[in-house]
Amino acid sequence: MANGHGADGYRESESESDGKANGNGDSTAGREAVRVDRVMDGLRAFGANYTEFTRRFATWLGLHSTDAAALVEILYAEDQGTPLSPARLSERVSLSSGATAILLKRLEQAGHIVRTRESADRRVVTLRSSPGIRPRAIAFFGPYAERMAEAMAAYSPQEIQHFENFLGTLRTTMDALLAHEYEGGGPTPPTP
Repeated sequence: MANGHGADGYRESESESDGKANGNGDSTAGREAVRVDRVMDGLRAFGANYTEFTRRFATWLGLHSTDAAALVEILYAEDQGTPLSPARLSERVSLSSGATAILLKRLEQAGHIVRTRESADRRVVTLRSSPGIRPRAIAFFGPYAERMAEAMAAYSPQEIQHFENFLGTLRTTMDALLAHEYEGGGPTPPTP
């Protein structure tokens, strides 16, 4: 399949992909396909590592991994100056509104979050981290943030801008795919 991905979604080896391209006489296209595969593999591995950090944060706090993922989303949204509502959190962690309500109750009872009514519309609930959880999150994710900042400091502002643009394009593409082709759970499977 395109970009060296087989029908099962796994990447073909570099030599297999290059060999196919060379067999067609187009080694440049083969090298580019391998490069795209490497980038996609790197993004997948980064995502998997980030998920593992969240899983270990859950263990560290004694939480279920889904609860920790929700807590990370709440903390991140606060850091960005855009605190979440329960409905928005539900979208971010891919849970139904009922399951999100139960999750929020657990986090609230554990003292990790508070629900506030900050909007002029008093029906709107805003999710905030509790004062006690932020220092713990900083202690856990501090080394991660420092090492990521060190790694990125090796690149020029222009390179970081290119990478930011690249990631923005990938995000927009994925958002469009999820909103359209994968809206109902995925494309229609081929008939056997």
